[in-house]
Amino acid sequence: MSALVLFGLAAVLVWSLVSHRFERWGVAGPAMLLVLGAATTVWDLPSYAAVIDSAASEKVVEVILALLLFADATEVRGGIFGGEGRVTARLVLIALPVSLILTALASGLLIPESFAVIGVIACVVMPTDFAPAAQLLRTRLLPERIRQILNVESGYNDGLISPLFGMALPIAVVVATVMHTTPDSVTVILTDKDLEHHGEKIAEAFLNAVPATVSAIVIGVVLGGLIGLALRATRARGIASEGGARYAMLLLPLIAYGIATIPAIEANGFVAAFVAGLMYRLARTRGMEVRVIPHAELLLVEEVGVLTANFVWFVLGGAALLAFTTSFDGRIAVFALLALTVLRLGPVYLSLMGSSVGRRDRVLIGALGPRGTASIVFGLLAYNELPEAEADIVLLAMVVTVVGSVLLHGVVAPLVLARMDRGRAAS
Repeated sequence: MSALVLFGLAAVLVWSLVSHRFERWGVAGPAMLLVLGAATTVWDLPSYAAVIDSAASEKVVEVILALLLFADATEVRGGIFGGEGRVTARLVLIALPVSLILTALASGLLIPESFAVIGVIACVVMPTDFAPAAQLLRTRLLPERIRQILNVESGYNDGLISPLFGMALPIAVVVATVMHTTPDSVTVILTDKDLEHHGEKIAEAFLNAVPATVSAIVIGVVLGGLIGLALRATRARGIASEGGARYAMLLLPLIAYGIATIPAIEANGFVAAFVAGLMYRLARTRGMEVRVIPHAELLLVEEVGVLTANFVWFVLGGAALLAFTTSFDGRIAVFALLALTVLRLGPVYLSLMGSSVGRRDRVLIGALGPRGTASIVFGLLAYNELPEAEADIVLLAMVVTVVGSVLLHGVVAPLVLARMDRGRAAS
């Protein structure tokens, strides 16, 4: 077992022993684990960089994300888009694509060196996750409806971004590799043959990603639907226990991911796990008055998801040190601030115009979009695959955005909401 994994497990163990008291003081687990990760890896950053840039680390974070995507899909209440179908559809089908496009454009304009990876950066910094700001979903300072909308949106947008990331990353690898074949100090005239060759490589990367996504969807639909129907039938007849259902839910995303990533299939394991969770929930809750999986069956997946997510936050601590000490760029800080604010708030506000959501609530939904585990995993995967220069840019963009989100959504937002509440009470 590598030292990084051992220290990570020890850090999660320590946090598990003291988390209740610290959370009562307002200290979130992700923030504390980030600090522990930085303190643990500061002594030997080169070794840490080698560990996270390894094939083994890539597989570990892939499996973790597959499990978390499955959990997100199964925890949504109601039908396809939860209890707020029209609002959620606007957020994930209109606001999210517009945010991704604007983020990619902002990356290219602010950081021209990131041209080859603007699509990857957009996919890394835009998924939302309430782990670093979980108190926002529990606070009574937010209306119940807003909390429900944010929870459902968070459960879907990283799953919808994952196939886009799966397409963007191989294309970025090809484009970055092509760009690095031309030294900066030499002017090279590309012939028609050169352009055709490079164009074919980019097209091949895209065309390979499309069937990988389609295959993953098929795998997820079949596995999730069949297991969901089987669990519904066996639970109704008393054949399966709550414990058996919990084990089935934990194993399903791992099997879906495993089948999807068999070399003969080479599908997108993230998409397979997410779709399996969605179809499992729909099949398992079919015919129920309230279409939600019983919490006793969700418990194991939830707890394993929290455990693995805690390890990811520990890894972020070392990644933050690595990024800040090797390639810090103020332009990326400006970009991260835009990604956390206007690049999300604007599309969300516009997409909800004409809906049943009022102006103030549109602003709240747009402003409250924390970044977390999905961004970290996507960033680490990109760091593992891309050439060094582009890998450093993506890693720094991920780190600055996520750390900024911990401060903005985990610290500033609760204080602002509390002050707004006191202002309303005084008036």
